[in-house]
Amino acid sequence: MKRDTILSIKLPAANGQMEDYAVREPKRFEKPRRPFTRKALAAAHVVADPLSTKEPWLEAAIDWDATLAYRRHLWSWGMGLAEAMDTAQRGMGLDWTNSLELIKRTLAESKDAVVASGAGTDHLPPGNHSIERIIAAYEEQCTAIEKLGGRIILMASRALAASAKSPDDYARVYDRILSQVKEPVIIHWLGEMFDPALEGYWGKKDHHAAMDICLSVLQNNSSKVDGIKISLLNKDKEVRMRRKLPKGARMYTGDDFNFAELIEGDAEGHSDALLGIFDSIAPAASHALSALAANDTAAYHETLARRHG
Repeated sequence: MKRDTILSIKLPAANGQMEDYAVREPKRFEKPRRPFTRKALAAAHVVADPLSTKEPWLEAAIDWDATLAYRRHLWSWGMGLAEAMDTAQRGMGLDWTNSLELIKRTLAESKDAVVASGAGTDHLPPGNHSIERIIAAYEEQCTAIEKLGGRIILMASRALAASAKSPDDYARVYDRILSQVKEPVIIHWLGEMFDPALEGYWGKKDHHAAMDICLSVLQNNSSKVDGIKISLLNKDKEVRMRRKLPKGARMYTGDDFNFAELIEGDAEGHSDALLGIFDSIAPAASHALSALAANDTAAYHETLARRHG
């Protein structure tokens, strides 16, 4: 359906010039009528309280009612939820105490909706720590989430990146934690392009070498791994790793630029989704995933296509 232009604005283009951009009427989407053929988790933001007098650099000021209302909005479009992750400013303003409160409130609202929550080591002070202390920190957060009945996303640890002496230290930490979790988890490998403190994760600065270490950990713990989300903003690396995953393990794309292509997949497989962008485009993403489930790839790509005018 043709949508009328309601406003024209000028935006900077790649050539350094200003170009006209047509703002069109919002497209109308229908709620999904059947499950998607891809697992889709939206990494949801929290809503700040604009009337709070708290100092935002020192403590979180959250509008809990609006935050939970937005989660209900995401669920209504068929999305699962990836809770208390970096998209919610985890480690960048949202501390573990408030993260756990967020997880608790979300799970209480979730009913039958899918929720997986971030467990990390961010309550440790910055600096080097013993491997045993890092394991204990992971255990503390995993236990707290599981006591609430939650599923776990095992987040990358700044403390581990700062303290590990070799890939063996990573294997030691992940083997210990994965041996204890009640249900299979999603591993989250966040690249240094998002968090410079995570450079050299898995004990190797080269991503391909790091990938091999990670794959070994996944293989050794395959019964405790639902899948892995990698955020390296490189579709070729994601596809390479996807093709080497243990049988049954999912690749959750974290690539906000190439997700449409990666979710569609190829003859050898596809990626599922754990995406921050699905937080803001849930109706369009839901419509596209419904089209993909109906094998209407033209409608899928038309809905998710980037538009520049």
